[in-house]
Amino acid sequence: MHDGTRVIAGECTTVFEGTREREQRGDVLVVIKPDNTVLVHDAEGYQPVAWLTRAESVTIDDGAVTARDGDELLRVVTHEEHGSGRYPASNAGVPVRECPDCAGTLVRTRSEVTCTGCDAAYGIPSDAAVTGGRCDDCRLPTLRVERGRAFELCLDRDCDSLDDAVTAAFDREWDCPDCDGDLLILRRGGLLAGCEHYPDCDTGFSMPSGVVVGHCDCGLPLFETAGGTRCLDSSCTQRE
Repeated sequence: MHDGTRVIAGECTTVFEGTREREQRGDVLVVIKPDNTVLVHDAEGYQPVAWLTRAESVTIDDGAVTARDGDELLRVVTHEEHGSGRYPASNAGVPVRECPDCAGTLVRTRSEVTCTGCDAAYGIPSDAAVTGGRCDDCRLPTLRVERGRAFELCLDRDCDSLDDAVTAAFDREWDCPDCDGDLLILRRGGLLAGCEHYPDCDTGFSMPSGVVVGHCDCGLPLFETAGGTRCLDSSCTQRE
């Protein structure tokens, strides 16, 4: 991995060995991204003429860029350099609001909110909506997340825990349909409603994104989700 994005413009020979074997020469722009992706662009089109995505290794030495990934190799040799540089790079996303810790801007991608000015990064559920509110303690933006009910929580999980909020609302709220136990709110990769008698009873259901609007004929709660009304048990056939 490299810090920032490296850019080299020049007359180069590009050699690719592997699934797309070819050799080319011309005035090109070489981009080496922080994730070890190497792109070679010429004067036409939006697609690079050569590339290697997230290579296992990238070396830049004496006018040559060499990227390797398994049996594939991309090598760019510069005969005449027109210019080069190293530039900062960050994730690009939808602007949320200013960062409370620096002069940067918080931006949202699908799974996190990051800052353009510092190393602040916050993982968020993909279905969370950034609200117009601010956390009273740290002044970060708040999120609206639906897990049985709509919760408004701080962007920072250490400040406001979704797990704790869902547990306080729904732990032991529903009966296990397969034994006399209660369903506990658990974190197993995602949030689950799982039987307290595990491993003797391995009944468990993923908590869907939505709010509880009633009860299914099977006794479990019904959720209103973006895809419609469904039982907590996604395989249930008893709902009216």
